[in-house]
Amino acid sequence: MQTELSNTLGAEHAVFGFTPFPAVAAAITRAGGFGVLGAVRYTAPDELARDLDWMQQHTDGLPYGLDVVMPAKQVADVSEAEVEAMIPEEHRRFVAELLEKHQVPRLAEGEASGWRITGWMEQVARTQLDVAFDYPIKLLANALGSPPADVVRRAHEHGVLVAALAGSPRHALHHKAAGIDIVVAQGYEAGGHTGEIATMVLTPEVVAAVDPLPVLAAGGIGTGEQIAAGLALGAQGVWLGSLWLTTEEAQLHSRRLTAKLLAAGPGDTVRSRALTGKPARQLRTAWTDAWDDPSGPGPLPMPLQGLLVAEANSRIQRHEIEPLLGTPVGQIVGRMNSERSVQAVFDELTRGFERAIDRINRIAGRA
Repeated sequence: MQTELSNTLGAEHAVFGFTPFPAVAAAITRAGGFGVLGAVRYTAPDELARDLDWMQQHTDGLPYGLDVVMPAKQVADVSEAEVEAMIPEEHRRFVAELLEKHQVPRLAEGEASGWRITGWMEQVARTQLDVAFDYPIKLLANALGSPPADVVRRAHEHGVLVAALAGSPRHALHHKAAGIDIVVAQGYEAGGHTGEIATMVLTPEVVAAVDPLPVLAAGGIGTGEQIAAGLALGAQGVWLGSLWLTTEEAQLHSRRLTAKLLAAGPGDTVRSRALTGKPARQLRTAWTDAWDDPSGPGPLPMPLQGLLVAEANSRIQRHEIEPLLGTPVGQIVGRMNSERSVQAVFDELTRGFERAIDRINRIAGRA
């Protein structure tokens, strides 16, 4: 599963694995892929430095990257308290009533309240980059559009390629104009923030739009056969995120959530604004159903929604309230039906890729 891009970055396989867990990212890299560590949960530079130190010790000198969040619409010159004051009382009551309905206990005094707006502010991402560029990362990815021009220049000065996710050819052309090196064509099937165009349609359109820039296919990919399909559509690799959630190295800290993922089928996800205020594919739960119900107040825009539900989500996860318990995940969740090591996942991806190539060769009369 080698391409020009994977060879350029020094990876054995053109499989880019995004994950918030350092142990998973390092295992992806050691297995021959390209591990990409998600940085949004790091609000303190020393926490990111600690985990990048760990990555350095566990990647055997092989390449890896970092994914930051720099929203296209920046939250600047405003405090978290000022943003929180914008949340309507109606929405606060809705959250309180929903938690009471499901008898969700409060957090103990001093417990962290999870997602905060600080993780989505530009200055936080910039402090993360101050740390990251002290390490030999090979790729910087941005999950919400093109990073600012000075960030792209800074990455290039450090010899780091820059990638950005796109949900439409229009977004991809914007990335190309901004000097991005790699475009991730993320289809409707993908977990987390995603657009409305399916991967099979989106990938070749983005490939044609940004040629000669390399494109990674993302969304609904979790087998070697699907990797082969992405490459056949013109991509130079694939970007996988959901697939790693049920690996042995993942640190979900919830057996109930892992069980829900293992039992879920491809129809058990929903594209909802309940988590952050932007459409994000996630497990369908009583929580997403309540927010998507027309009789309710409906989600607030980003970043208000994320700030509103931060403590509620922490309480749900901490106490593992099964009807409300969910996570961002793509439609490929239907293939995630057993806990395996990252290496075992790669072994299966490789076998599936070989089966697909053999099948195409037979059809073409080459076997």
